[in-house]
Amino acid sequence: MNGKLPYEVPTEMREFAERSVDQARKAFDGFMGAAQKAVDSAHGSAETARLSTHEATRKAIAYAENNVAAAFELAQKLVKSKDLTEVMQHQSEFLKAQMSSLQSQLKEMGAAAHDAAGQAADAASKAAETVTKAATKPR
Repeated sequence: MNGKLPYEVPTEMREFAERSVDQARKAFDGFMGAAQKAVDSAHGSAETARLSTHEATRKAIAYAENNVAAAFELAQKLVKSKDLTEVMQHQSEFLKAQMSSLQSQLKEMGAAAHDAAGQAADAASKAAETVTKAATKPR
């Protein structure tokens, strides 16, 4: 030998280091599992939002079609009107019907937006809860 003493790591220290590495690995695995769950939850939330947006778009198009059809119907009635009184009557009926329709449409769209926001908030809350549980879970 060259005069140096061989260095030996005490058994207790080696065991302690091994336990520390195992605990760190378990903690990391738990964190990665929670992160994956959060990603899955976010994906589900995004899919829900996409479907909600798609449904809202379909409703908006249906509303537009109904409104345009009502306008054409009014135009046809106006063309066939015999006098100004009949024109005013058709116009008044149209406005009342459209105001009622608009009120109904806004109510439906508001409810749909409220539901979508609630679903998104629930999904975000669940994802945060999953991550928090994983982060605070004793190892």
